[in-house]
Amino acid sequence: MPGVEREIRDDTTAALFALTTQIAADELQPKVAAAERDGRFPREVFGTLGQAGLLSLPYAEELGGGGQPYETYLQVVEELAAAWLAIGLGVSVHTLTCFPIATAGTPEQQDRWLPGMLGGGQLGAYCLSEPGSGSDAAGLVTHAVADGDEFVIDGVKAWITHSGVADFYTLFARTSGDPAGRDRAKGISCFHVPASTAGVSAAPPEHKMGMRSSVTAQLRFESARVPAAQLIGEPGLGFPIALAALDAGRLGIAACATGVAQAALDCAVGYAGQRTQFGRPVIDFQGLQFMLADMATAVAAARALYLAAARRKDAGQQYGQQAAMAKLLATDTAMRATTDAVQILGGYGYVEDFPAERLMREAKVLQIVEGTNQIQRMVIGRELAASVR
Repeated sequence: MPGVEREIRDDTTAALFALTTQIAADELQPKVAAAERDGRFPREVFGTLGQAGLLSLPYAEELGGGGQPYETYLQVVEELAAAWLAIGLGVSVHTLTCFPIATAGTPEQQDRWLPGMLGGGQLGAYCLSEPGSGSDAAGLVTHAVADGDEFVIDGVKAWITHSGVADFYTLFARTSGDPAGRDRAKGISCFHVPASTAGVSAAPPEHKMGMRSSVTAQLRFESARVPAAQLIGEPGLGFPIALAALDAGRLGIAACATGVAQAALDCAVGYAGQRTQFGRPVIDFQGLQFMLADMATAVAAARALYLAAARRKDAGQQYGQQAAMAKLLATDTAMRATTDAVQILGGYGYVEDFPAERLMREAKVLQIVEGTNQIQRMVIGRELAASVR
């Protein structure tokens, strides 16, 4: 992306960034407009990314991953999202979906499932939200009842990215406890559910404002039987796994948002440099320069914040508050930057001939997914309150 200096650690990182830039230019940018217009899910693109090793970057090599630090992985996600948000976010969701087995799975489970999950041949979906429990994820009611050496699962998950097109689902379901009780976070368990499992079906895709090429739909479980061997972690202790995964996933959303904001900035600068009014390029007018300066500063700040949080994660330090800050700032920045890009392009920003209107529609969802920005403020505020007790 023009004007973006990546954090290059070594020759391997440099080669990885160069590969990502090439894929974005050759495979993503030529296809995004048509796919978004037609609402076509680009499954073949994820195959290409898998073959290139971009679906496994932050996981250890001994697990079949790329062995890259989160700092490097997130910059790859940003580059992909700048070219096509549905792809960048799809990579982030897949990485999120692999997290429970990679961090809480038994060696046998890791040996059995991770090669396919991280090898690029499979695509995952993360199933936590439900029609009645979004921000209050601990209030989920989908239940899994033990029956011999199996669990029988019934319930409905909502707003599931890749629902119906994924090869496997990371599912959180209640194995005990009251979803309305004070301790409702207890009793939630995590399961690995192959898409071929009988009783698992997807509802028709949602018709969304943006990211139309990314499938989002409810996922139904009707007496779906899952072997007990597909329980990830201890029974009833799945919610901490879900929260840990979301901390990492929020950094992925922050990277996606930064990519969208950077794409909006690039679009606005490119247009302003070519468009002439009153005998000179409009980029020479101070009022417009100030808008671009604010956009560029905010994008750089969002990038710096998510990278700082990633470095804490890579160092094994607590980073939940920093992840919430990065997600909050980056997604608000994306919304503002895309809105300003439409304004800078004027009438051309409102039509599909330029990507500004698509970027604006896409940016909105980033303030909602994986914890609304109101939830991020709650997370940050609670950490601040805890620091003085």
